[in-house]
Amino acid sequence: MSARGHEAAEDEAARVIAEPRRRAILRLVAKDELAAGEIAAAFDISRTAVSQHLTVLKNAGLLTERRDGTRRLYRARPEGLAGLREFLDDVWAGALDAGRAIAEGREGVADEDLAASAG
Repeated sequence: MSARGHEAAEDEAARVIAEPRRRAILRLVAKDELAAGEIAAAFDISRTAVSQHLTVLKNAGLLTERRDGTRRLYRARPEGLAGLREFLDDVWAGALDAGRAIAEGREGVADEDLAASAG
């Protein structure tokens, strides 16, 4: 996938999980495969609304759907969030590096101030 394709996938994943119920659905199916009815039972919204959320998550590559007879079973696809996770890791690492540089810069200034006031 091209860099532009990765960015588009990251943007889509971020947009999709911005909705709190979708994040809650991902948490439900992160470890266990659940039927659509089991997922819907966890929410106080219509089954149709839950089905729409499942479709959005599936289309964004964040869920897999497997049919077992008349049931549809869903499971999270961790690799669907891999690009977004890499982006957040890079941002976090950059923020830590910047914070470290600021702290080290201030520490140097504080040490110089202490030496000047002592001398």
